[in-house]
Amino acid sequence: MIGFEIDMVVEDCLEAVPFYQSIFDLEIVEATSFAKGLNEAVFKLHGARFHLLDENPEYQLIAPKPGDSTPIWFNVTVADINDTFQKAVAADCKVIQGVTEMMDSAISNAMFSDKFGYVWMLHQVHREVSFEERVKMFEDAEKKAE
Repeated sequence: MIGFEIDMVVEDCLEAVPFYQSIFDLEIVEATSFAKGLNEAVFKLHGARFHLLDENPEYQLIAPKPGDSTPIWFNVTVADINDTFQKAVAADCKVIQGVTEMMDSAISNAMFSDKFGYVWMLHQVHREVSFEERVKMFEDAEKKAE
């Protein structure tokens, strides 16, 4: 068997799963219900497999702390960015960037950090733009800035 999975340590899986469900349409694959520090849960988000693990310092599983700089984030393309972003805001996520249209309204994006210390970037594609078109848009923007 081969595959790919993103593992995330959170303070408490039993709290994290319903939190992420309140924002995204998840498919729960499996979840335990043990004492705090021993739980794990696996869910799929648009086919990507995420494995949540309870924080457990005894096993060197340390969750991000508030204010930690996270040099990685998750890009999620969604059908309705405004709806998903509002769910994140309603779940008390910290807004990093509100919904912003880019590339002559070809896409919108937004960023937030969740209460577990992870950063998420949302994308909504309004129309497909080829790589060549994107390069030209940025070159044109550079020329205007000169």
